[in-house]
Formats: sequence, structure tokens, C-alpha cells
Amino acid sequence: MPERPVPPPVAASPPAAGPPPPTGTRDPVPLPCSDPTDPVAAITDGISRWVDSTPMRELVADFDGRWPAGDLGAVLAALDEFSAAHWDFRAGRERPEAREPDLDAQRRARILTAADTLGLVRPRPPARTRYAHLVVLGGLAHACLRRVTYAAHLLRDRVDVTGEVAVLGSFRPLSETERRTLADADVAGGDTEVDVLDAAVRRTFGLRGPDATDGVDAGHPHHSWSSRTYRPAGLPPVRVLAAPSSEPQRRRAHTADTQRFWAEHARLSPGEPVLLVTAPIYVPFQHCDALRTLAVPYGCEIDTVGVDPARPDLTRLPEPTLTPGRYLQEIRSAIRSMRTLHTTLVQRPSTRS
Repeated sequence: MPERPVPPPVAASPPAAGPPPPTGTRDPVPLPCSDPTDPVAAITDGISRWVDSTPMRELVADFDGRWPAGDLGAVLAALDEFSAAHWDFRAGRERPEAREPDLDAQRRARILTAADTLGLVRPRPPARTRYAHLVVLGGLAHACLRRVTYAAHLLRDRVDVTGEVAVLGSFRPLSETERRTLADADVAGGDTEVDVLDAAVRRTFGLRGPDATDGVDAGHPHHSWSSRTYRPAGLPPVRVLAAPSSEPQRRRAHTADTQRFWAEHARLSPGEPVLLVTAPIYVPFQHCDALRTLAVPYGCEIDTVGVDPARPDLTRLPEPTLTPGRYLQEIRSAIRSMRTLHTTLVQRPSTRS
């Protein structure tokens, strides 16, 4: 099949419910990427550029910090510790339960400028027109609805997918707030995150039920998994997958668990381009998680994009307010993800002769 002509760039858009992006002219700091010829060097250089960028240095200084000395590993460790002290508003709680810091207007503006330059604010279009797979990452109920809807837009209007669409979630129980969100959107979302994703797939693609199901009910959601495969007409197969936790005694499955579990089922091949869909605010940290769980062990290429809230089919779906505190929290998430990724690269056996 010939490739579809490259579509025009999507205009940068502010989040639907939150402060508008700053109007500065800084170019965005590129995220790390995997080069099949030397993935370790390419990813390491990318981490260094992002971490050592001007907006990151300015943020640390804005919170009275001194830039750490040492090699990349030492800098990442110090930034992890610094961000824990200054930018961790969750304190182990779920994201909706995080507190919002008390910040003056000038500091709020500086944080938004930094977040925008670091790639957490404005969406960008996919870099390619053809991918081996498209992966939709789950989240809270509103995010599940928005991401599945945006993925359907990409499939119909912007990209070709030669493999499958993987919609990844977990058995995390829905909160009462999420249940109200689903009721307001007139979606029967079930009881868990993966139920919402499944409902979103059926609703978005106009499907009645899966063509194939698989899974294991181990009696506890941290140990169980499920797979439901749909085959919408004219589109690649869509698999809704709930993964088990890699540490079931401690926690539920997280993003890296779902990506790794899917990769084992999809049998990824070296060089295959994979497109991930999430929200712009989570792009840096979830992109680096995907580099660690998919690009490093399987040799595939990762492109991560955020939902464009300006899409007409998304304006009716709920979106939480994105605040400076939320952006600081996810900059911390990106630092931690890059630190874990860097550790994986350092500990990885060399493949060079």
C-alpha cells in the first residue's frame, strides 16, 4: 500500500481546561530517541540534552537549587532528590489527590514556559504516516475516552498501521469521581480502567463486542490479565489489554508493566516504528518508559504524541484543569523515568564486539 501524503502540521493548541501555553519563541527540547545503529548512545545523548536544557536549569534555580555536579547518572539522581523535595505534590497518592502548591503569578508563568519548552503542553502530530503498531495508554476515565477517540482520528485521517492497535490498561478500580465523569458523558464504563477502555473502543468504532477474548482470572487483579480483540471494518485489529503487576505484592500494574506485557504478546521486531498516544502532559515520562520497556529490549522505534484538545470530537469530553503544580509533578515524573532508563542503559550488556 503506498504511503499517504504527509498531512499538514497540526496547529499548536492550548489544553482544553487549563492555562494557555506561553507565547515565548523557544524551540521545544527534543526527547530522547532510539537509533537502531547505536541505541544506547542515541538515548543517552537525548537524556543529557533534555535534562541539561535551559528550562530545566532555570526551574531548579527558580526553586533556589544549585545545578548538581557530576556525570549524567549523578545529575539525574540529584534532580530526582531535588524534585522529590520541591515538586512532589502527590506524596504517594493518585494524581487526582495531589495538592496544588501556592505560587505567585510570576512563578506560575515561568513554570508554564518551562513545561511548554520541555514538551508537556502543546501537542504535536505524529512524525510518520505509517507505523507497525499504535499503542493507546490508559489512565483516568476521562483520559481513556479522549485517547481512544484521538487514536481513531489518527487511524482514519493521518496514519496507516500495518500491525495492531493496542489499548493498554489495568484492573484499577474506578473512583466515584470517574464514575460521575462517565455518567455525564453517557458512557457505561464498568468498574475498572480497562472496562472504560473497552467501552470507549466499542463506542468510538461502533462495535458490539470482541471477536476474540483471552486472559487469566487469578483471583486478584494484581495477578490477573485480560485481552479482548476487535476487528473494525477497514482498520487494523484493536486489542484491549489489561496487564498484571510485575510486583503484585506491592502495587497494581503501572504504565511500564502494560507496555512490557503487550510487547510480549505483539512479538515486536527490531526497527518497527511504534506510535504511542497519551496526554501532552505525560508525553516525556511515558515516552521514556516506552524507550526502556520497548525500544531497548526489542530494538523498535518509539514516537509518542499527546491528544490534541482542539479536535472537535474531543471538546465535548471532560478534561481536568492543568495547573503549574500538575506540570511540575510530571516534570518530576519525566526525571524519574529518565533516571530509570539511564540505569537500564548503563547496566545493559554491551552488544559491540
